[in-house]
Amino acid sequence: GLAPSDASPDEGVVEDLPLIDEKAVEQLTEGLISHYLPDLQRSKSALQELTQNQVVLLETLEQEISKFKECNSILEINALFSEAKHYHNKLVNIRNEMMMLHDKTSKLKVSGISI
Repeated sequence: GLAPSDASPDEGVVEDLPLIDEKAVEQLTEGLISHYLPDLQRSKSALQELTQNQVVLLETLEQEISKFKECNSILEINALFSEAKHYHNKLVNIRNEMMMLHDKTSKLKVSGISI
């Protein structure tokens, strides 16, 4: 047979427990819930409000970022137009110089000097 040292450590535990009153457990559970539930509900609504505020803040930030991007694009376009104007002026100067050279060569040809 089994020696006393071979017995399961859980043996006899069920018999040692007092009878559990289901109604008492239910009342204790309800009391515990009624104690913590209001705080949990307040925390939940505070978290929801915080989340909504964060969404609004993110949308506002995205709008501001897009405004900055537009401003940056406008600055880049302005710089591009300034550069285009600068190169246009250079081209006009080159054209004027070429016309002046053409006039000089034409006058030289008329006076009989070959180039």
